[in-house]
Amino acid sequence: MSLGKLAIKHLGKGHLIFYEEDLRECVIDVREASVYAEASYRGSVKDFVNFNAKQDAELLHKAMKGIGTYEDTILMLLTSRSNNQRQEIKAAYKKAHGKDLVSALKSELGGLFEMLVVALITPPISYDASQLHKALKGVGTDDDVLIEILASRTCAQIKDIVKVYKKECGGKLEKDITGDTSGHFQKLLITLLQGSRDEGVDEDRIEKDAKELIAAGEGKVGTSEEKFINILGNRSHEHLRLVFDAYKKLSGNDIEDSIEGETTGNLENLMLAVVKCAKSVPAYFAESLYRSMRRAGTDDQTLMRIMVSRAETDMLDIRAWFKKMYGASLYTTIQEDTTGDYGKALLYLCGGND
Repeated sequence: MSLGKLAIKHLGKGHLIFYEEDLRECVIDVREASVYAEASYRGSVKDFVNFNAKQDAELLHKAMKGIGTYEDTILMLLTSRSNNQRQEIKAAYKKAHGKDLVSALKSELGGLFEMLVVALITPPISYDASQLHKALKGVGTDDDVLIEILASRTCAQIKDIVKVYKKECGGKLEKDITGDTSGHFQKLLITLLQGSRDEGVDEDRIEKDAKELIAAGEGKVGTSEEKFINILGNRSHEHLRLVFDAYKKLSGNDIEDSIEGETTGNLENLMLAVVKCAKSVPAYFAESLYRSMRRAGTDDQTLMRIMVSRAETDMLDIRAWFKKMYGASLYTTIQEDTTGDYGKALLYLCGGND
């Protein structure tokens, strides 16, 4: 439904009245007036200046009340608030109206837009945990989700995911992964799940690790996957980047080429994801986004998951890598591959055209 004429007026002390005016202008004007001081911040969504959780909760309530729903209000408001602020809005909504905001929104929305809005209102760690649970407990196992999350998240994030998974999903993540996977793919997943990578760089191990990887792969008939799992799963990203450089100097090949030649299937995909994330997490996600859209039919689940999970982390870097790697802007590519309120919300999360 297109945005109608609806807005609010402050009466002081938190009191509000609603009157006819273009709410689009109201939301955009405040969005454009926001000034952010953190120059080093690489996300596209930031804390909203002059944030008022009670006011936002009332705006959402009015957007859902009556005949029809003002989807523009919902998408513009939620994509311009940080996740922490959305949690405050959720609490304010429940206090004011005695019901859960997520349930209210789900009753008014549908399809991909509903899924995106629910993802935006979910705390990041809970969202990752829910995505892993869905990947493991759905029909078959969605190995791509396991690979993406466990290869890209920090050690601290992975430890938090394990705790939240147990609390909110009613099981142990390691047990569920073990039950749904097998072989060396399982071993590397479980290694990553420990969230216990070494810290810093061990100068004495760089060349040794590189030689061990060469000996375990190119230098022998068959591949010693255990050695790859140990090094890729336990060394710091900073250390691994130096190992990969040494690997190329010693063997003349990139580590990715060797993995592709020596392994297959999900193990190959997981090892490559670990290597790419060690080199550059934003570049890894730029490639994943490209693949989600430049195939027969858009992979909306992957597109949505990445846009939501990286909006407050490194979206600006992902955009830069996307442009560098593919010669097109992420914004334009999303615009070409998506439609409706779902597409508009993704564009807001993208944060701009390059």
